[in-house]
Amino acid sequence: MPVDDEEAPPGAWRTVVAMALATHLGPTVAVTSVAALLAVAADVGAARTALVALAVLAGQASIGWSNDWLDADRDAAVARADKPTVQGLVTPARLRAAALTAVVVAVVASLALGPAPGVLLLGVVAGGWAYNAGLKRTAASLLPYLVAFGLLPAGVVAAAPGTPVAPWWLVAAGALLGGAAHLANVAPDLEDDAATGVRGLPHRLGARTSALVAAGLLGAASLVLVLGPAGPPTVLGWLALVVAVPALVVAGLAGSERFRAAAFPAVMLLTVVDVVLLVLGGSALQ
Repeated sequence: MPVDDEEAPPGAWRTVVAMALATHLGPTVAVTSVAALLAVAADVGAARTALVALAVLAGQASIGWSNDWLDADRDAAVARADKPTVQGLVTPARLRAAALTAVVVAVVASLALGPAPGVLLLGVVAGGWAYNAGLKRTAASLLPYLVAFGLLPAGVVAAAPGTPVAPWWLVAAGALLGGAAHLANVAPDLEDDAATGVRGLPHRLGARTSALVAAGLLGAASLVLVLGPAGPPTVLGWLALVVAVPALVVAGLAGSERFRAAAFPAVMLLTVVDVVLLVLGGSALQ
């Protein structure tokens, strides 16, 4: 008898899409794009920029795949319908194999850039794996994000000819953005995480306090990126701060059910402003 389309086993294309989604596609594409743009701004060179993008993409994919592999049982327990493992589209074993393969690619691509950028970029990957492996369940859950996102711009800048050292303000801004990303990413999953025994820093702070801290970190990143470089702030920098102040106030309301819908665009606006400033900060190093 004919098999209904909904009952048919997923085809190859569905598996590919599911594997892409399991990388945590949005954050993976965003982080890789920022790294590539920063490499262009820092005049890393076309070939080495491509290598930076490959190293970061492979590293981020390995982090996403390992997250869904290690959390497969937890996701099933709370029926996370957005997870490919829960949907039956991919198995934890396949994710494990993909994650380990991606790590190998990340190691080769990163070290091909040289010892300094290689170690720094692999530190980003190590931070993500440490979070997935257990730090997410502790009060130190913020730490791997701070370290990894601080190392990212340092590794990209170090990939430029001559292996320059990234200035403190670029590293600090990356770390602040990473901390804000952690608090914002976990917010929608607080209840599901709590139900399966995960109590990272956002869970201990609560939704409202986490939103305030995330907004504060984004605001601090804006200040560091505008005031950190040598010389007076640029006109663009002052304009960024003018935009950031009201957005910061609204973003702080993200922990409230009543204002969450309005707060989300403000958080995104602050993030975009900070990322633009981060990339422009790379061009100032030339």
